[in-house]
Amino acid sequence: MNWTISFIKEAELRRHVAETIAAYGDKLLSYDLEKFNSNLIDPIKMIFDKNVFQESWEELIKGEIFRQRDKANTNDIGYFHQRIFQYFDGCHVPDNGKEGGWDIIYENPDGIDLAEGDVVHKVYVEMKNKHNTMNNASAGKTYIKMQNQLLRDDDCACFLVEAIAKRSQNIKWETTVDKQKVSHKRIRRVSMDRFYALVTGEEDAFHQVCMVLPHIIQSVIASNPETKTPEDTAFQELKAIAGKFGGDDKNLAMVAAVYLLGFSTYNGFGVGGDSSLKGIYHFVREHRSGYE
Repeated sequence: MNWTISFIKEAELRRHVAETIAAYGDKLLSYDLEKFNSNLIDPIKMIFDKNVFQESWEELIKGEIFRQRDKANTNDIGYFHQRIFQYFDGCHVPDNGKEGGWDIIYENPDGIDLAEGDVVHKVYVEMKNKHNTMNNASAGKTYIKMQNQLLRDDDCACFLVEAIAKRSQNIKWETTVDKQKVSHKRIRRVSMDRFYALVTGEEDAFHQVCMVLPHIIQSVIASNPETKTPEDTAFQELKAIAGKFGGDDKNLAMVAAVYLLGFSTYNGFGVGGDSSLKGIYHFVREHRSGYE
């Protein structure tokens, strides 16, 4: 691969991608039925989803596993977005909770041009994965933190940088604090592409990283035998439970098995071992018109 990016070395991006994948940790483990149901699956929701979206049982369970992983790995992607800046000139990534709790501190002795003609030499960054991850209380607290930083340092600006913003932007951040609308020209809301451009001096810097990222990820995974694609067995195990019911109606048996995930000790569903299997199956069979 011909490396054309000037602001980060290929070896540095590979190292950062490897560290991000390593941060996935337990999310790379395969999902058996016990892990799948460790947060207690909602059988009623599964029955609704299967029928409303006309999914197969296998598709439904794979989708639920994906949602569980997706919810768990949000912080790992935040790690990627934040700590990549340790390789960029002028950027410093403090340890968690250190140096005021800022995610990134960017300094440039030649000056940093803000969008409205102001010039500072340091930018303190609070980074968010998505534009909608802060409620009003969190936004107000963050804004006050930025106001206090400006009071302590009159040669700085504070940025709320959003990886997934509504649009490409570098604007004054307008929010509400104590029911009052507030804004300041040095407290800004900036999309990730604009922050990359500011730090590197290249307008399409973020695009450059995005274009090489799939190749780098695939290469890192291929070169590390310990990084394996999870082989999930939850569906096969649930199907095996359904098979214990016997009979020709496979869908009915799967419905009963799904109920077993959450309701095996509930009144009317049977209690303990094979009796719970039979109890749930008989209950579903008696009400089968609602599951077809």
